[in-house]
Amino acid sequence: MAQITAAIVKDLRERTGAGMMDCKKALTACDGDMDKAIDFLREKGLSKAAKKAGRIAAEGIVGSYLSDDAKLGAIVEINCETDFVAKTDNFKALVAKVAEHIAKVNPADVAALLESQLDGKKVSEIVTESIASIGEKIDIRRFQRYEVTEGTVACYIHGGGKIGVLVEMTGDNSELGKDVAMQVAAANPQYLNRTQVPADVLEHEKEVLSEQARNEGKPEKIIEKMVLGRVQKFYKEVCLVDQEFIKDPDTTITKLLKANNADVKNFTRFQMGEGLEKRQENFAEEVKSFVK
Repeated sequence: MAQITAAIVKDLRERTGAGMMDCKKALTACDGDMDKAIDFLREKGLSKAAKKAGRIAAEGIVGSYLSDDAKLGAIVEINCETDFVAKTDNFKALVAKVAEHIAKVNPADVAALLESQLDGKKVSEIVTESIASIGEKIDIRRFQRYEVTEGTVACYIHGGGKIGVLVEMTGDNSELGKDVAMQVAAANPQYLNRTQVPADVLEHEKEVLSEQARNEGKPEKIIEKMVLGRVQKFYKEVCLVDQEFIKDPDTTITKLLKANNADVKNFTRFQMGEGLEKRQENFAEEVKSFVK
């Protein structure tokens, strides 16, 4: 049987959040096998990290990493349960650490990221330890990474992590890159240019616009021309290069890029919590449940 040292017990406690005596008992029962001891605690309902697995993690922040030469960057959304925890230094440090790790190791997806090694541990183990110490469920939801040999990677984080944008561009104008990233954050384009708008999306928009014109009492013979004009407005709303520049509405992003001999290759915009189910608090029911 392996020797159960204080260091091993402490390690198990950090990973699971269980009590010291429970950790020692688990290790003793599992002959010092760490993985089996973790399962043992989970089976006994003593692992705090496991207990939090069913909770809703719909708060959090989007964090980023950008190399000094602006050739490599990453953004990541990590979720927790409350806005209070999202604002803590420990949680922010975790997000920053994971963002830098993503940039440097280039994992294929979240599953690969969780299996990758960081500071001698799997990222999944670091997350589990953070759950135990912070006291809330934590999820690494998604990430994006760009790397260029020529050109620039730009990043912009808005509202303390409420929105994060990563942009891949040609040229070496980092200020322009930041302006474009801010544009994406503020105007929320869905596509880079018109060629990226799916045919079914465009067709649906035309149908909606046609019906709008009919409801306005417009004759059929001019509806087609009206729709063509309104489609141009649609492009200006959803395509980055067609948008008016937020800092100067008299110019477009296309003109701005052309004036600086640059082009946007890719962009990613994460808005924290978009699409996630928010926890609904019902304090009356909570009190009733407590009384019962």
